Amino acid sequence: MAGLTFRPAAAADVAAAVPLIHSSGPAAFDYVFSVSGVGDAQAFLRRAFADGAGEFGWRNHVVGVLDGVVVAAGAGFGGDTKWSFMLAAARQILGHYGWRHAAGVVVRGLKVESVIPPPAGAMYYLGHLGVSESARGQGAGTVLVEHLLAARPITASGPVVLDVAATNPAAQRLYQRLGFAVVGERRSTLANAQGRVPDQRRMQWHAPA
Repeated sequence: MAGLTFRPAAAADVAAAVPLIHSSGPAAFDYVFSVSGVGDAQAFLRRAFADGAGEFGWRNHVVGVLDGVVVAAGAGFGGDTKWSFMLAAARQILGHYGWRHAAGVVVRGLKVESVIPPPAGAMYYLGHLGVSESARGQGAGTVLVEHLLAARPITASGPVVLDVAATNPAAQRLYQRLGFAVVGERRSTLANAQGRVPDQRRMQWHAPA
């Protein structure tokens, strides 16, 4: 996509980046983080992004900028982030929801991890891939994934994987064009008042010969 450039995210990107991050898996985010009387999932994601630490913090993301506007966001991270991400999430959840609701959020988050497992070991995981409606269908998603693949650290020597909802065939086709193939599917029975978390397909990247 001509003119689209990438840079590390910054705390000031919160208003533009969080809706894109949320769009990468709205059902799962809403299932975990929407709490009646406290706020929706994006309210928590804004707090976590601005905090900077952990899986949802700005330090874990890149943004794509076109004509001065953030139109894409994503993250690439490995299994070595497990404990630091867990500690950051616990702190952010407790700070946002308080003792009354935090335990429920953590339990729902662990349930989602049974369907969308975090990376382990030397695995490199692509997540939170979002493109604004104005930039869709113009190659922004392709360039975003290619950028994250190129940025893979040398320590991430294992497989490159991502998860895609079974209800999102367009995204699956995009990833297939980029060299990803479905290697497994996890059924989801997770549902609450916010909706149902769809089945998830894990896809693994195969570098061109």
